[in-house]
Amino acid sequence: MSDGGLDDLFSFRDEPVEEAAEPVAKRRSTGLWILRNALLIVAATVVTVAALRAANIHISLLLIIAFFVGLRLVLFAVSEVAPPALPKRRSSSSESGRNQGDALRATVRRWERSLDRAHSDADLYARNVLPALAELADERLRLRHGITRSSDPRRARELLGDPLWAALHDRGRHTAKAVELETYVTALERL
Repeated sequence: MSDGGLDDLFSFRDEPVEEAAEPVAKRRSTGLWILRNALLIVAATVVTVAALRAANIHISLLLIIAFFVGLRLVLFAVSEVAPPALPKRRSSSSESGRNQGDALRATVRRWERSLDRAHSDADLYARNVLPALAELADERLRLRHGITRSSDPRRARELLGDPLWAALHDRGRHTAKAVELETYVTALERL
């Protein structure tokens, strides 16, 4: 059961969502990891020593091994703090190819579809639209005036105006007309 917040209003409910499967991290044993890294260090050391001997350069074997161990540790540390993989983009089949990259446009369309469905479904309106309007109203009141509807109802009612106040507090109300919604949005913008 949802709490009727903004996520409910702006979420994909009736649309199929392709869930990207999380890649399963393979757990390697510590012994194999150490053996693999030791073999890499030995191979790199042998190649380096051979190249240096061919060039008639003599460097301590311990110094070469220490260099490759340090290099391997740095590479391991960098791999541990690598940023997470970017999420795969989801595309809706209803969007045209040229608009797929416009996230704002897709979000506004999703809001429009949700509001259109709310016009014909009074329950959806009461569950999603009214709580979202209430949340927006409380947030605007809190940011602009330092109050909420519950902390100072008298002042909040003055600031919101009677139509919006009545819409937010009349839970038995059925769907609102487009003109009424415009009035509510205007009242919220006026805050």
